[in-house]
Amino acid sequence: MSWDIYFCDPVSRETIELDEPHFMHGGTYCLGGTRELWMNITYNYAKNYSPHGFCVGDLHGKTAVDIIPELERVIAALGDDTDSDYWKPTDGNAKRALMSVLAMAKMRPDALIRVS
Repeated sequence: MSWDIYFCDPVSRETIELDEPHFMHGGTYCLGGTRELWMNITYNYAKNYSPHGFCVGDLHGKTAVDIIPELERVIAALGDDTDSDYWKPTDGNAKRALMSVLAMAKMRPDALIRVS
């Protein structure tokens, strides 16, 4: 299982599309990149996030500008131990996923976040 995080236009509520494809990805992704401002994160990382009072699902309904400080806080608190297996719940793997979400939030701070 996983969370899909969509950055949506504040007026149309449609997923924002970029001019060029991006290659930030999580558990699922499009080969060759995608123009959609979207990210998938495995539920496996919940155990890394919960000690810091963070749940990806709680981002739903917020604006990108509002989630930036929280993402920065959790990223700073997580360790740097990574594993080549994306699904292994290490702090570094969990941090890497949030760093991509943070980059997207900074690209479109006006976006509304939809998590499903």
